Amino acid sequence: MQESIISGNVKTAYDQFYEKHDEAWRTLSGKYKGQHIIDVCRGLTFKNVLEVGAGDGSILKYLSEHNFAPEYQAVEISQSGVDYIQSRGIKNVTSVQVFDGYKLPFGDDSFDLIILSHVLEHVEHERLLLREIRRVAKHCVIEVPRDYKFNVDTRIKHFLAYGHINMYTPTSLRYLLSTEGFELENDLVSLIDPEVTKFNSYVNQKKKKSLLTNLRITAEFKVKQNLSKIFGKKVSEQFANAYTVLCKKASQQPELF
Repeated sequence: MQESIISGNVKTAYDQFYEKHDEAWRTLSGKYKGQHIIDVCRGLTFKNVLEVGAGDGSILKYLSEHNFAPEYQAVEISQSGVDYIQSRGIKNVTSVQVFDGYKLPFGDDSFDLIILSHVLEHVEHERLLLREIRRVAKHCVIEVPRDYKFNVDTRIKHFLAYGHINMYTPTSLRYLLSTEGFELENDLVSLIDPEVTKFNSYVNQKKKKSLLTNLRITAEFKVKQNLSKIFGKKVSEQFANAYTVLCKKASQQPELF
């Protein structure tokens, strides 16, 4: 594989990304992402876990605090992210490395589990990364935001501001994974918790706190949650803000033609 396959502008965008970051926001976000990983892996145990695109380590910190696994390693394209993770002294994190975004510096089946949480939507060549994940780990957890909705093409600037260059629905992610030799073991859909919506509204968007706004946010969450329970998977996937899957290598690679 080429030494540097990441486009120059993408690499530059992430180089110093974690030097100036909102730790409170990332910790809150990491709490829910980490819990989704624990939930989708319920009943399974893993000895060693690698997080690919570990950001500032918020997910690893949450998993470590909840004793998800006895050993963690991490790779990240941003040196600022690596430096920040190392500075946090997260228990049982044995290695944090910069990588080129595609080539994982590990042998075949080196890990019981790879975590790829809110990373795939940022990746230029998603299938190349998925092939490396399948090579290096026996299982993987992937979570993506459910960004793809009607008229998404009119909101390109909005999504690029978050670095999202790929759009997924639960069905499109399942199709992608199936055609890359993964077998689905478990999945879950999730709504943005009111705690996160309120934080985003009042802190990130600098809006004044309001009882009416709090009630509206909570009510919208409850309505979607109840409708999802009543009407089942199809409706819950339509309402979902994120989709989490646990996969393993399929016994057979899919064939073209």
